[in-house]
Amino acid sequence: MKKIFAIVLFFISAFSFAQAPSGYKPVKDTSAFKQKMEAQSKLITSLESDFTQEKYLSVMSEKIISKGHFHFKKVNMLRWEYNEPYKYLIAINKDKMFIKDNGKVSKYDINSNKMFKSINEMMVNTVQGNLLNSKDYKAKFFENDKFYLLELTPLQKGAKDFLKVIQLYINKVDYAVDKVKMIEPSDDYTSIDFTNRKTNQPIADEKFIIK
Repeated sequence: MKKIFAIVLFFISAFSFAQAPSGYKPVKDTSAFKQKMEAQSKLITSLESDFTQEKYLSVMSEKIISKGHFHFKKVNMLRWEYNEPYKYLIAINKDKMFIKDNGKVSKYDINSNKMFKSINEMMVNTVQGNLLNSKDYKAKFFENDKFYLLELTPLQKGAKDFLKVIQLYINKVDYAVDKVKMIEPSDDYTSIDFTNRKTNQPIADEKFIIK
């Protein structure tokens, strides 16, 4: 379960800024940005990407680097797989969640477990960039020449207890999420960079069933 919560820490976080982060300025027309973001997300039927995760812990001298690959397919199918330095896999297939750890596969009914349901919503909405519409977060919008920076501060007590910010770095060219960074109350953080992205390519449904 600790590994699940570690992944959740990536998809949830909160850290309020009194002013724009260095190198960014506030977005003047947030309504136009949100409309464009929503329009672009509706065009995505599938998404595939490599990712590199960087975990910073103040108690460690070096950052923890992990690498993997993820697949997303509408409606509500997601596969998040770590390949380096360890093997770990989470797959969501509509109302089912599969977790593979050390060769052992566990299967869960998302709708019967509030925690898994929350994880599912968070992961899928993060991939699609839909968190800006969530009532569970207070959003701030910034931009520079290359990115929109969306900062989400959680409003729910459960999230606030172990998170400070989700920062979504959204590419201005195609409105895709290039990077997500999460900062915890201790100022430890997890960031994930997405590379080699493929959009709207065929992905077999079997990819989201783990045996």
